[in-house]
Amino acid sequence: MSESRFARMIPLTTTETSNRKRPPAMSDDLIFAMGKYEARIPTDRQYSKNHMWVQKTSTDSVRVGLTAYSVRLLQDVYFLEWSIDPNTAVADRQEIGEIESSKAVSSLHTPCAGQILAFNEDLLNDPSHINADTYEAGWLYEMQLHTDLLSADEYLQHLEQGWEKDQRLIKGQVN
Repeated sequence: MSESRFARMIPLTTTETSNRKRPPAMSDDLIFAMGKYEARIPTDRQYSKNHMWVQKTSTDSVRVGLTAYSVRLLQDVYFLEWSIDPNTAVADRQEIGEIESSKAVSSLHTPCAGQILAFNEDLLNDPSHINADTYEAGWLYEMQLHTDLLSADEYLQHLEQGWEKDQRLIKGQVN
């Protein structure tokens, strides 16, 4: 049996936290090891199998963003474009835009059915927030959901199941 690639985040001391460039992790965050890289998975939100996080902002809306795992696969994001307008109803995994990174140009899909309410306009001018602060300033859009998604623990299980294939993708060895 292979060694597990995820663990609970261990709280850091104040000195360790202040020396880091990434946002401080919460003590209940989960970590998925991607070789030498650690993808942080906050437990205060839900996740989709297409590597997006969803966090409630009010009783009827959520913010959606790319997970640290997804950002690592993409590498440095430097362009973002939407192909739909706000207040548009969307289907599960509907293509709604495009993201360009040092690794690839990829389509952006919704995590589930719902309605797109608004886009994070700051990202159109500076998509580097996706790389630097994916779980806060790097959110992509707000929407109303029509379904529940995965918990942080369920998402980590999904990552573990697909890691071997994704690792080959990172190395450019997928046939």
